[in-house]
Amino acid sequence: MTKKDLGASSTGMQPNVAALLSYLVGFITGIIFYVIEKESKFVRFHAMQSIVTFGSLFVLGFVLTVIPIIGWMLLPVLSIVNIILWIILMIKAYQGEKFKLPIAGDIAEKNS
Repeated sequence: MTKKDLGASSTGMQPNVAALLSYLVGFITGIIFYVIEKESKFVRFHAMQSIVTFGSLFVLGFVLTVIPIIGWMLLPVLSIVNIILWIILMIKAYQGEKFKLPIAGDIAEKNS
């Protein structure tokens, strides 16, 4: 999919920029863009993928803080995964790609 094929966004932004911004503050901006976007399935897909991905990572991080020793040792790994996913997903969204993560992407596709 090229940037020209993305269609229009009801946000007033280019769809690739709106999709990128849906990842900017994790699931929070994902929720915002999912609610305000009415036209672009591309933006809604990325917004929902942001909600599912970073919402799940947020909950997992909270669970790991409650688990002594092993959970605390896994928190830095989770943080690194979080940052890597965040960067990759923002780049792919800006490039106009519908980059689909294995589980979160399927959920996002069904709900976009």
